[in-house]
Amino acid sequence: MSPPNILFLEDELQLAHIVSEVLRTRGFMVEHHANGRLGLEAIRRSTFDICVADVMMPFMDGFNFVRELRKTDPALPVLFLTARSQDKDLVEGYGAGGNDYLKKPFSLEELVLRINELLHRRPVIAQTATSVGTFLLREHLQELVSADGLVQKLSFRETQLLSLLAARKNQLLDRHAALMQVWGEDSVFTARTMDVFITRLRKRLRADPGIGILSVRGFGYKLLC
Repeated sequence: MSPPNILFLEDELQLAHIVSEVLRTRGFMVEHHANGRLGLEAIRRSTFDICVADVMMPFMDGFNFVRELRKTDPALPVLFLTARSQDKDLVEGYGAGGNDYLKKPFSLEELVLRINELLHRRPVIAQTATSVGTFLLREHLQELVSADGLVQKLSFRETQLLSLLAARKNQLLDRHAALMQVWGEDSVFTARTMDVFITRLRKRLRADPGIGILSVRGFGYKLLC
């Protein structure tokens, strides 16, 4: 079996050199580029098992890179490296389609640990369609289609979360289980982030008055339809 292939996007060249060399000594293959545009070109040429992307880069930053990536690849794990620590920035990163984040400065040991964790729990979206009231959820395309044919593009985590809710229509979706499956951790921050995503899903579904997402405080959510 060939070693995992990492697409590494970082514009600080000295840091990129150090991180790349450490990752190679740990058995990974690494292809480095200095911005998101070059990263997208690399995606078109090669196959990667994971992407590690800095957020603040010239020409195309990490968030916009992942938004473009998710149009064609909903499942490639993405770990953001970021010096931005405000909740709204981290929520934006998850909303763009990121799977995890690591704040700068970081230890190389923790970076390797996070990469291995993402590789072991690489998400897979089945090529299926699920009815949600009068909507159709196309998981593999990350699309929510209304009865009149209007298509809403969803983020990767919106798709995961709505798919979990739809699989348990009119039943309780346990909060802890959802956090672990979608975010891989149950923390105060990820819990707040999931609340934001629930609010987004309510707005996306409001065209059908027969659909509701009920918050059951301390326990989880119910998709009513």
